[in-house]
Amino acid sequence: MELQGKTAFITGGASGLGLATAQKFVAEGAKVFLYDLNEDALAQAAEQFGESAAWHAGDVADEAAVKAAIAKAQEAFGTIHINVNSAGIGGAARTVGKDGAMPLAKFEQIVRVNLIGTFNVLRLCAEVMQLNEPQTEDQERGVIINVASIAAFDGQTGQAGYAASKGGIVSMTLPIARDLSKRGVRIMTVAPGVFETPLLAKAPQEVRDPLIAITQFPKRLGNPDEFAAEVAHIVECGYLNGETIRLDAGIRMPAI
Repeated sequence: MELQGKTAFITGGASGLGLATAQKFVAEGAKVFLYDLNEDALAQAAEQFGESAAWHAGDVADEAAVKAAIAKAQEAFGTIHINVNSAGIGGAARTVGKDGAMPLAKFEQIVRVNLIGTFNVLRLCAEVMQLNEPQTEDQERGVIINVASIAAFDGQTGQAGYAASKGGIVSMTLPIARDLSKRGVRIMTVAPGVFETPLLAKAPQEVRDPLIAITQFPKRLGNPDEFAAEVAHIVECGYLNGETIRLDAGIRMPAI
């Protein structure tokens, strides 16, 4: 599917990987609808795109809020062809630490946002996509791209909740591809390694250097533009479906 003339619904679109993806898509002629919790950041992000963007603030795991955002996207741009789910939260805690067992609410919150939120958004976007006119000779109507993490495979100490949430995204990719095959909708997952997000940009060098050291090649953190380029490639390559791509320069995370 070409990006030119398409509309993408992007969660986590106010910053980081989501914003980089929006910038890439608009540069390629797409419209973007940005969804995030931070209203001020959303307004600022959307301003750079002019009439090529619209936005709505809300929680990805809130069904009513996402439905309202999708209705707003349809009102602004007619439909949705692409859904990129980059919204997510972290949160480290050992299963049992010095203060006792991990609070269940902490585990639940991570899974709620990262896994349930991702599924909530993609199912509602797919419901819209299935009604699109075919966009390719293969009768493709939509593309969904979820964002997992290398923690799905290399979860570190204290990452039980985060790894579970991202592992769930990886595990549901194939069954969702099967579910949506008759609807003309593809789904892929990207599992990024360590990228130059706003959070890491503020990290001291003693935090960054060990991460760079265990990266194979190139010896640096990932550039959000590289993530955006991979997402654009997934949209444009119609034979990619039901799989997870590690985008990590060969890094394998140690236990701690």
